[in-house]
Amino acid sequence: MTMKDNITKKLTEAFAPRSLTVTDESHLHAGHMGHRPEGETHFRVNIVSEAFQGKSRIDRHRMVNTVLAAELAGTVHALAVKAQTPGEAG
Repeated sequence: MTMKDNITKKLTEAFAPRSLTVTDESHLHAGHMGHRPEGETHFRVNIVSEAFQGKSRIDRHRMVNTVLAAELAGTVHALAVKAQTPGEAG
């Protein structure tokens, strides 16, 4: 399973999102800190879930980071997160 697949699976199980996009942006960071030639180090997550209702932007990021703690402690160097409720996403 790729890291992208693993992130997708964990976030789907944790948040039952209405929408989820996980993008591996590692290729954009060649030569930067944390980059590895094999990739799977830099990701962008766009997630829409009811679970974020009533939560601040920081709390939403913390929720995602908690679910992905093992990945962030391992090979994932950077994670950009956009977490919205269905009402915010339109």
